[in-house]
Amino acid sequence: MTQPNVVTSRQDPGVLYISVSRADSLNALNLATLHELRSALVAADSDPSVRVIVLTGTGEKSFIAGADILEMKEMDTREAVEFSKLGNEVARLLERASKPTIAAVNGFALGGGCEMATACDFILASESALFGQPEVSLGLIPGFGGTYRLMRHVGLARAKELIFTGKKLKASEAYQLGLVSQVFATSEFREKVQEVAAQISRNSLPALMKCKQLMNEFSESVGLSFKMDAEAHAFGRLFGSQDQIEGLLAFAEMRKPKFEGNS
Repeated sequence: MTQPNVVTSRQDPGVLYISVSRADSLNALNLATLHELRSALVAADSDPSVRVIVLTGTGEKSFIAGADILEMKEMDTREAVEFSKLGNEVARLLERASKPTIAAVNGFALGGGCEMATACDFILASESALFGQPEVSLGLIPGFGGTYRLMRHVGLARAKELIFTGKKLKASEAYQLGLVSQVFATSEFREKVQEVAAQISRNSLPALMKCKQLMNEFSESVGLSFKMDAEAHAFGRLFGSQDQIEGLLAFAEMRKPKFEGNS
């Protein structure tokens, strides 16, 4: 199945690849792409022939570079809240899919890209991968689940450090922090991802599904839906603020922002 921004394919009968394909924007997530991802994930989870879902990006430079800043620049508070809720819904579909989901990170996984990766069951990375939640450098906060999923991977204090600084992590650093399960050479990355996915797909699907269900239930704290909603509204309330306008304008003009807001 091919949509304008999302392509699905199979290298193994039981392994479905869902690839974000927006080469002109390093696979950034705009509204149209999020809607397409949602449709692809719903279809994949309901397809009995799919045993493993692999999320990746086309090309070698980017998994998902983040949310589409140029589209976000034109949003008001209401539109931003809905955008965040849609992104959270897609991430939740990855997290709550009945089948295993793998993030195959082949380049930039920043902002919304990092959030989509951490929503998958685990992350396999190319040595060229780059992770980060740089939203504060735009006068924003993570809006697709980054404020709670990142800390589940690396711990609260380290997640705060990464989000507060906007620091970017190389694949080797992400592996050391436990964010990434395995790192592969770029030249063999696709082959190694396929090996892992195929190994999983050969196992009992009912057993895999039950393992995932139980592990998700054990790891989730009470009130996750409330946290998602709170994040979306906090994300949206920043739109129209002095720093948010300056941050996205500076990005569009390819310069450093000058933040002066106090609250």
